[in-house]
Amino acid sequence: MAYDMELADRIRDLLGPALPESVEKKMFGGLAFLIGGNMAVAASGQGGLLVRVDPAEADSLIDGKRVAPMVMGGREMKNWLRVVTDSVDDSALQEWIDRGVAYARTLPPKSK
Repeated sequence: MAYDMELADRIRDLLGPALPESVEKKMFGGLAFLIGGNMAVAASGQGGLLVRVDPAEADSLIDGKRVAPMVMGGREMKNWLRVVTDSVDDSALQEWIDRGVAYARTLPPKSK
C-alpha cells in the first residue's frame, strides 16, 4: 500500500513555511517529515499518521481505537504512535504534528 498523498499534502501545509528546517524523505513505504534529521511524523505506507512522541507520554495518548502503538517487525515501538486519520480535522492533525515536531527538536541533530 502506498502512503496517502492527501495526508502528506495536509502535513506539508500544516508544517508550512514556519518550519524551513523540515525535510521530506520516502521511508518504509511512506513519506516522513524530519526535523534535524530525526523523524517527527510520517504519512505511513500502511495508512494513517505516524507520530514520534516522548516515550513517557506515549501510554497516555493511546486509546486503542484511533491511536495505537506503531508495530515494526512484530514489536511495538514505544515512542511511535499510529493515528487513524480518516476523520481527523486539521486542528487535531496540527496537534499531532506539533507533538511530533516538539519531540524531534529535543533530539540531537543527525549529521548529514
